[in-house]
Parts: sequence; C-alpha cells; structure tokens
Amino acid sequence: QVHLVESGGGLVQSGGSLNLSCVASGPISTVYAVGWYRQVPGKQRELVAVANPRNSANYGEFVKGRFTVYRDNEKNSVHLRMNRLELEDTAVYYCRAQDGPNIDVWGQGTQVTVSS
Repeated sequence: QVHLVESGGGLVQSGGSLNLSCVASGPISTVYAVGWYRQVPGKQRELVAVANPRNSANYGEFVKGRFTVYRDNEKNSVHLRMNRLELEDTAVYYCRAQDGPNIDVWGQGTQVTVSS
C-alpha cells in the first residue's frame, strides 16, 4: 500500500502563492490519477487538480488558471503550484492517488490558510 505525505501548506496573504508537494512511499508511474483535493468544514471534498501519467491535467472550475499540477513519476511525487490565492482557497488540501477500485489512497492533508 502506497502512503502519501503532503507538505508545503501554511499561511499566505491574499494574492500570494504557495507550493504544495506530495511524496509517495512507492512508485506512482503506473497510477492513473495523482493529484489534489481540498475540503473546508461542512462541505464536501472537491477536486483541485489531478494529473494522469502523461501530465495531462483536470482542474476544478474554481481554479481558473491560477494553479498548476505537476507529477514527477521518477521522484514519485506530485506538486501543486498555487498563484493568486484567494480567501476562498482556505482549506485542508489532500493528495490522492487513484487507479480504479484497487488503488485509492489519501494523504493526511495539509492546511492552507489565506488571509486578507
């Protein structure tokens, strides 16, 4: 079972940038979808950005070109560059590796707080 560990969360001012990283304990090159979700209290977890093995990505509608996801299969990692952060981006961000019903692994989450 692959384990995922996120890092890079923290406090940032509105309009600022932040980089999140997620490192897997094992190879992810064959895992179809690796990426990021987020959740705020009282709301469902939502897609932020997910990349397939060729780094073709899907983004949540709210991203609007502000974020970029990149997976590095050689280093078993996936990264999220977040620019022009808004107050509404405050959430716990989770890394996820998913490949059909047999692989669905989540990290422990990292808090991102955007202040005014």
